[in-house]
Amino acid sequence: MISNITNSWESCFYCQCESFKSVTEFVIHLRERHCTREGGSYVCRYGFNGVCPSLPLDGVSDRDYDAHVAKYHVNQHSRELAPEWSVFSAAQNLPAVLNDPSRGKQNNLFTKKWGDNFVDRVVISDSPYLPEITDSDFDRYINKIGKRYRRHERLSAQQTTILTTTNVTGSKREPITPTSPLHDTSLNVIPEIFLKENLSLNHAPTFALVFPNIGCSTSEKNKESGRLLQEQLSHYLDIIEVKIAHQVSRKSAAFFHAMTSQDAIMAQMQEAARRVRELRTALDILQKTIVRDSLQVMLYAQRKQNYQETLDKLRLMATVHKTQPMLQLLMGTQDYVAALDLIGTTQEILTQELVGIHCFKHLPMELIEMEKFIDSMLTAEFERYASADLNRPLSDVLKETDSVNTEDDKLVCIVMGLLRKKNFRFVNTYKDEAIATIRALIKQFVIEVIASSDAEVCLTGAGEEAQSFSIAEWIALLKKATVALLTVLQRIKAVTNIMQQTADAAAARSDLAVGNSQKSTVNLIDSEAFLTSVDHMVVQEKLQDLLIAVCNYCHDRCATMVSTQSLERAVATLDEIEQLKEIVTEFGDGCEEICGSSSVALKVAVKVQASRFANRFHSEKKQKLAFLLDSERWRQVDIPNEFQKIIDRMSSFDFSVTTKTVEQFITPNGQGNDDSKLNIATQSLANPVLLVEGKPYALVGAALLLVQMLNDYCCCALRLPLVSSYLSGNVVDLLRTFNSRSCQLIIGAGAMRVAGLKTITSTNLALVSRSLQLVLWLLPIMKEHFLKLDPSATHGYESITKDFQSHIKEIENKICNIVTERISVQLEQWDARPPIPSQSFRNISRHLVKLHEAIAPILPEQQIHTIYGVVHRNFKDRLRKQLLKANIINNGGPQHGVVTSELTFYMETVRTLKALPLYDLSDSILQSIWDF
Repeated sequence: MISNITNSWESCFYCQCESFKSVTEFVIHLRERHCTREGGSYVCRYGFNGVCPSLPLDGVSDRDYDAHVAKYHVNQHSRELAPEWSVFSAAQNLPAVLNDPSRGKQNNLFTKKWGDNFVDRVVISDSPYLPEITDSDFDRYINKIGKRYRRHERLSAQQTTILTTTNVTGSKREPITPTSPLHDTSLNVIPEIFLKENLSLNHAPTFALVFPNIGCSTSEKNKESGRLLQEQLSHYLDIIEVKIAHQVSRKSAAFFHAMTSQDAIMAQMQEAARRVRELRTALDILQKTIVRDSLQVMLYAQRKQNYQETLDKLRLMATVHKTQPMLQLLMGTQDYVAALDLIGTTQEILTQELVGIHCFKHLPMELIEMEKFIDSMLTAEFERYASADLNRPLSDVLKETDSVNTEDDKLVCIVMGLLRKKNFRFVNTYKDEAIATIRALIKQFVIEVIASSDAEVCLTGAGEEAQSFSIAEWIALLKKATVALLTVLQRIKAVTNIMQQTADAAAARSDLAVGNSQKSTVNLIDSEAFLTSVDHMVVQEKLQDLLIAVCNYCHDRCATMVSTQSLERAVATLDEIEQLKEIVTEFGDGCEEICGSSSVALKVAVKVQASRFANRFHSEKKQKLAFLLDSERWRQVDIPNEFQKIIDRMSSFDFSVTTKTVEQFITPNGQGNDDSKLNIATQSLANPVLLVEGKPYALVGAALLLVQMLNDYCCCALRLPLVSSYLSGNVVDLLRTFNSRSCQLIIGAGAMRVAGLKTITSTNLALVSRSLQLVLWLLPIMKEHFLKLDPSATHGYESITKDFQSHIKEIENKICNIVTERISVQLEQWDARPPIPSQSFRNISRHLVKLHEAIAPILPEQQIHTIYGVVHRNFKDRLRKQLLKANIINNGGPQHGVVTSELTFYMETVRTLKALPLYDLSDSILQSIWDF
């Protein structure tokens, strides 16, 4: 192996394609590529596997590293390059890899490498679907192709023989075998100057190129050079001649064919020339004998036609000349469509048939001015008609059965003319005029109301009075304004129908002008359809928008009358709100019938007023209820007959009758020893209890007032369905107030401080419970009533029902706790010894009797059983504890006999009161009391 010797700094041993021109570049390369810095030390990596054999692994300083590079890597004069890698450089060879001594001798390479299971030992049989191919299958192909191949070889040999033939017999071409030594000479030996088309020897540079060395001093040299030049030019000429001869010999057959064809062409041309001469002679004779006279006749016919066209032009000019008088006549008869059609037709004639006529050069401008004049006149006439029609005086009853004016034919003419001009702005003009009329009409009504009033008022810029009218004056003004506005809207509707019918006729759709129950009331102009379907749709949409916009404006102006700003100084009553609602409903239905869509501005304003009324109504009821609850003595009162009727009507869902005021039945009482602030007035028709579906209800005065209030809420919702949802929420709020306040006053003992009660008795608790039960009975009735008026007006009834039930349960627990505490006190003092019955059990019986006397006239039997059932269970629990405490057991002893006698006395008291169900009145307590 030969070692390649080179300088150590000219190339990098470990970086391919890296060569350096100086030592500095090599040193920079070593520092950047083969050096690492660890802390402040430099480690040289210029060596195999990144390790320099001449430098310590822990590194050296920067100065020592430069000295190391200069000594061991730069100053070495030569080095041996690493040998290229070959198979001999490998650590192992293929036989060493494949021969596995542990596997023994293998059959082939695959089993040596991958094991015996790699080779499939199953013999694969021949496929029955593939035939066996032999040499005999190719015999037919070989015989067929062999014949063609032998023929091809024979023809190729003959062609070669023909090309090598040296002579050709007869007049055929000369031998093509190249015998001349110049035959194979290329044209490249000839200078390029001789091959140019513009070779001119009188040009000095060209002459110098063709004849070089001419004019030398020595004559012998001139002669010699001339001979050489002559021989050279002769040689060039010989080459050209040989090339030409060779080309001619190759194309000789084409030359002979061209000569033969030229003779045939000359003969054909002579025959064609002869026939052309004969044809010209025949055409000359035909021109002289036949064609000339016929052409003269056609010329005269064309001249006659020209004269007729000239006459027609003159007549057309005479007709156009009469355009202006005809326009004046048509405008006098208000036939604007015909006038515009005449102008359009005349302009079309002038631009198409009378172009360039000098006498009509000013007529197009005059027609344009006339068209503008008609347009402005139509606009003015329409505005004048709209103003006169809309400002016609109203009838005495403010209702017109015939709102169509007598000048409807004039309106049809005007609208037809505007449609012909495609001037659709007249719809907006009519809308503005209608809005101005409505504004003036409302302002006039306000002025009339102000004139009839004695108060000094001022008007706002919009025409409304400055918030000083009474509710009655506002309602009267609104009533009069809505009736008048409906009359104006009917007029607008009638005019709009005429416009729609005219547009339908202009679009050849007059069948649309007659509806199911509406007939055309005007005589439409018979004219051709000139309005496109797109324009007709635009006009129809504008007319519909006109009606909707005018109706919305009427609603907005009427809404201003009933807005919060207008009525904020006055408080409307239920009758006034209901009257206001009826006016708005009637006006809204009339507007919807006219324009086909409903407006919400006025309805929203009325709803705002109704909401204000409902809010004030609820505030008054809530304040009155709070006052009565704070003044309530929580004693049973007699039920006037009027309240019985209220309950009867509410049970039958009859809320059409409004109740009288509560002050007729509840009056302040300042006399006698009773210090209550409110009491039921003495009346001849009064019952001690209120009968609800045959069940008696003993109530307090506040509960009666609450029943009347609930009836008033239901009646108000029936008369004002638009605020039924709001009133339903107010009912829930009122009941929640009653429930929470009564709970504070009774269960929380607030009545002792507010109303001056000495104590909260079981009678008070029972009356509150019974009042709450009456409200629970009324809740489903009111919920269904509000549900009929508004399906979304029943929110909160479930929660208030649960609150009332919870309150009733708390009252029952309160009553039970009062009795239980007193029984517990007596049992703690009881001792199982004679006399029997003991004083404790006598006191217990007396407490039970007092409780029954307090709640029996008020609460139903089922609820009494429930309360006494709880008291009875608590009694048994307390007695068991006392028996355990006294260590008394069921042993038949004296103490056991005392307990049995006491319990017998207790059960006799309970049986006398009938405070428990029959199955709890047995003597089972004598045994169950000992079940600890």
